[in-house]
Amino acid sequence: MRKLSEYVEMAATEYLQETGKAELDAHWIAEFFQDNGVQDDYPRQDLIAFFALVQKALTIKSERASKQTRLQLDKATRLEKHKQK
Repeated sequence: MRKLSEYVEMAATEYLQETGKAELDAHWIAEFFQDNGVQDDYPRQDLIAFFALVQKALTIKSERASKQTRLQLDKATRLEKHKQK
């Protein structure tokens, strides 16, 4: 049996790979919840609470990706300015 946090990370990663969106679709997560064994392993787990956990993970992943992009752009800009001098 997987940990609930593993299911959350797996769902967030899979959703980002499939859709590229940071806003979780209710139908998608309901299907994941049922088809990937979350419901079987955690019968008392509420789908709405699981949705909230996955949405939080998606938000964190999205913010990290944005921060990485800004850092890379900043680094490239600084290198370009340095080369021009």
